[in-house]
Amino acid sequence: MKRSIFLVVVILLIWFVISFVTNILGPLMPLIIETYQINLTMASFLPFSFFLAYGIASIPAGTMIERIGVKKSILVAFGMNLLGSLLFACFPMYLVALLSLFIIGIGMAMLQVIINPLMRTAGGEENFAFFAVLAQLVFGLASFVSPFVFTHFMSSLSPEGGDNMIKSVFSNLVQQDIQWTSLYWLFGIVFVLMIALITSLKLPKVTLKEDEKTGSLAVYKTLLQDRQVWMFFLGIVAYVGTEQALANWMSEFLKTYHGFSPEVEGAQAVGWFWGSMSIGCLFGLLALRLFDAKIVLTVATLLSGLTLAMALFGSASISYVSFPAIGFFISVMFSIVFSMALNTITSHAGPLSGILCTGIFGGALVPFVVGAIGDLVGLRMAFLFLYVTFGYILYISIVANPVIKNKTIKRKPAVT
Repeated sequence: MKRSIFLVVVILLIWFVISFVTNILGPLMPLIIETYQINLTMASFLPFSFFLAYGIASIPAGTMIERIGVKKSILVAFGMNLLGSLLFACFPMYLVALLSLFIIGIGMAMLQVIINPLMRTAGGEENFAFFAVLAQLVFGLASFVSPFVFTHFMSSLSPEGGDNMIKSVFSNLVQQDIQWTSLYWLFGIVFVLMIALITSLKLPKVTLKEDEKTGSLAVYKTLLQDRQVWMFFLGIVAYVGTEQALANWMSEFLKTYHGFSPEVEGAQAVGWFWGSMSIGCLFGLLALRLFDAKIVLTVATLLSGLTLAMALFGSASISYVSFPAIGFFISVMFSIVFSMALNTITSHAGPLSGILCTGIFGGALVPFVVGAIGDLVGLRMAFLFLYVTFGYILYISIVANPVIKNKTIKRKPAVT
């Protein structure tokens, strides 16, 4: 097909929306706990519901593309997102929040599976790597912006905010005077606009490459009998779980131990956490041109563990800076673990990618474990569980033996 820069921009906009909505949960956690008077374990069921949907929907979404096409698949996904957002905005109760986040999670998982092959088609295979990195930067930018939008909304809706457009539009929509739920009305508006935009576009027919197809049950059975597949799958579980545990519990930690406001300093810390990850991605690209991926992963993991210790046991100012700084060091972990998996198990790339993406379920599991431990011994001690996940990623960096090494300035791609 003819390459379409406009369609690439639309896809990048979809990435922005995915990130903007997905990563707002972290700044909201202290307010959710306060609003519903729940403990950390019950609060952790919220990200659990969201990322459980990723674990369930990632592989079926690939099948959906093949059956009904890209445009209908995107509209179904945004329809799910709209339903989940309006459901919670209209009925802001804890149990409804669990159902709402599960529905939104299904929609987001579907979108992430759909737009990768669409980006390849719209931008061209020769530009796919560049646009894929650009998409990750846009994703990081949206995650950075999202908490600051939250802070602005809360300030505008407060009595001290005076008369303003946000208050005039959203104050009458908020149910039960729970101001932070106004964000879900905002999400609903965004999803309606995205549905209108996608409906108006003529999207190309996307033919999935072999490495994008879901594969047969026999192929999955073969892969799941391979210990290396399980090793890398658990690596994805460990990474996403670590990332989401930090994002979801950081603001609550800063509130509990250092008295920082969730609406201001807590939200800013979460925003800078995602911003640091974007900056770290750029430095990671440079590091991978200079050093073997295993070395980069080892150093990143060790520095992440050191920075976590500073965040947990340092003073208020050190903790406030160290939590976001962890994002810089963990930024390379997902891409390195994922690429090493594909460069180690070199057959059935599509089904293998589906299995690895299912590991995003770690974003449900690890925050739940941290929350449950936090109710028993406090959030500071609970965060020490992340040394288990860091330890596992360090283990992968030591024992992994990819057939294809990453290309560096000193060497061409090598096959061992």
